[in-house]
Parts: sequence; C-alpha cells; structure tokens
Amino acid sequence: MRSLIVGVAGGSGSGKSTVARKVAELLTDVAVAQVSMDAYYRNMSHLTFDERKQLNWDHPDVIDMELLGDQLEALAGGAAVERPVYDFTTHLRAPRTERVPNADVVLVDGILLFWNPRVRALCELKVFVDVEADIRLIRRIRRDMRVRGRQLTDILEQYLDTVRPMHEEFVEPTKQFADIIVPHGGRNEVAIEMIAARIQELLRAVTA
Repeated sequence: MRSLIVGVAGGSGSGKSTVARKVAELLTDVAVAQVSMDAYYRNMSHLTFDERKQLNWDHPDVIDMELLGDQLEALAGGAAVERPVYDFTTHLRAPRTERVPNADVVLVDGILLFWNPRVRALCELKVFVDVEADIRLIRRIRRDMRVRGRQLTDILEQYLDTVRPMHEEFVEPTKQFADIIVPHGGRNEVAIEMIAARIQELLRAVTA
C-alpha cells in the first residue's frame, strides 16, 4: 500500500503537532500515521551531558536527515518502520524504537522538514504553520518547563543564542516551498479542514 506523505513545517512552538493531530482527526475513513522530526536528532552519546547541552539543536546538522529520508521513503512505499525515540532531558536516543505502521497517509512534522531537498521532495503536500514569534516563544517556554523540565533562564538563553537566529536562517526561508500556509496554528479550523479536504483529493487521484 503506497502512502501519501504530508509534511507540516513551521517554527518551534508554532503548533505543527496540533495541526497534524487535528488533520488526522478529520481523516476518519483512512489509516493515518504520525511522525515527528524531533525523533531524528543524532545520537550524541560520545559527548558529556554538559557538552550536549551546549550544542546548537536548531541547526540542520543535528538532524539525521539520512535516516529520516530513508524511513519516509520506506513509508511512502507502503512499508512499516522502526523510528528512533529521543529523550530531551538527556539529549540522547533511547535504546528502544517505536513502530510506525504502513498507512494511507503519513503526517510528518518538524521545524526543518523542508530544508533538506530529499525530505522535502518526499512530501507530496507541504504545509507551513505561520505563527508570530512572541506566541511561539510563550508556547516554547510553557512546553519546555512542563514537559522537558527546563528552567526559564536556560530556555530564554537558548532562544536568543540559537532558536531565533536558526529560525531566521533555516526555517523561515522554507515557507517558499509550502503548498498551504496556515496562520494562527492549530486554532485555524478553516485551514485544517482545507488541508484534510486536499488530502482526500490527493488520495482519490492516486486510487482513480
């Protein structure tokens, strides 16, 4: 079974995962799998914890684009894959993997999803979630403190040192590749319904 790969990109805290989840909820008559680019950070186990904390985690080089591309290609061809699991508290890959089943639609999200030409080409529909910088920062603070156990001062330092400049250099320019741009993130129900409708159209074209 061939899968339709739908990419959802945008800045950190823009609501990419929320958009992907809400689109998936509307696709009630097809099988849907979801993949996050966050799982594909390179395993930096050769570095100490303090050294890992100092890495620029918003630069494309820290993403294992080769593995992501290989697994998206396999999913597009109808195969299941064992994706890595990443621990954001230790900045390491977990020893276990999680199975992503074959599905009619694979929704993959990530800040740098459209930066890599191979990964970008595998996305038959490309969505960019466009949200104001201050909203993204607030969401990032809330998430990192609640889910990743980080301190406010560390979050703000990382944002100023790497998140904002990397967004401007690598993330924002990829908006040009989007087929659909979604302002206001997961609250934009009209855009989410439009994305789901477009996916249904693409699926019908494949099976026609």
